[in-house]
Amino acid sequence: MRIGNTNNSIVYNRSQQMRNKPEYGKTASGKRINSAKDDAAGLAIAQKLLKQVNGYDMGAMNIRDGIGVANIADGAMGTMADSLQRIRELSVKASNSAVYGQSERSMMQDEVNQLLNDIEQTATGTEFNTMKILDGSMDKMDIASNPDGSGTSIPMQNATLQGLGIDGYDLTGDFDISRIDSAIEKLSSARSKVGATTNGMEYAYNYNTNASLQLTGAQSRIEDLDMPKAISELRKRELLNTYQTMMMRNGMETNRRMTSGLF
Repeated sequence: MRIGNTNNSIVYNRSQQMRNKPEYGKTASGKRINSAKDDAAGLAIAQKLLKQVNGYDMGAMNIRDGIGVANIADGAMGTMADSLQRIRELSVKASNSAVYGQSERSMMQDEVNQLLNDIEQTATGTEFNTMKILDGSMDKMDIASNPDGSGTSIPMQNATLQGLGIDGYDLTGDFDISRIDSAIEKLSSARSKVGATTNGMEYAYNYNTNASLQLTGAQSRIEDLDMPKAISELRKRELLNTYQTMMMRNGMETNRRMTSGLF
């Protein structure tokens, strides 16, 4: 009889544990929804929100890379612009034929050649992730800043000597300072466009990070478990189960004694 009572108690405990198993799983994961059976509609909404969050996060990462590209390009063109300004100074100086003769112009040209070489090396050597960005091989770089893969483009300037129109510039012969002025204007315009694009990307980055934060909060409110409340409810169930098991055992023991007294 006692064995039977014990078995009944064990069966009851196991039954209650099975009933509480889903709650234990939720408490362990910290999630209110662990599968579709918990809340099919809620899970579907949460998955859509997660897709949007991932899209905004990836867009923000792409924007960071784009801003990096823009900063590299702008810095390189800034260095080129400084070289062009120096070439222009030497050009104006060499134009004063009453003071500077052919030998002096030749010495000035040595410096100009070095500056032109620096510009060409900067144009052909500036790259981002092995991609040349100022050698004329690309006219723009697309940045997927939006969750759907669309976005903006960073305009790229062909900053080689040929692209700037100053290849073969020579102070020892007939030279035209307007070629240098035109090159300076090209770089100035290119830097202005890159700067405007950078400002737009910074705005998009802030928008993406804020949107991701808000959507993550919405997803959390749907999926996440109210841990203090869940733990409190689970403890109440455990206490109730313990009490019910104890009462069952007491009742069985009472019945056993009453039955024993009849024989």
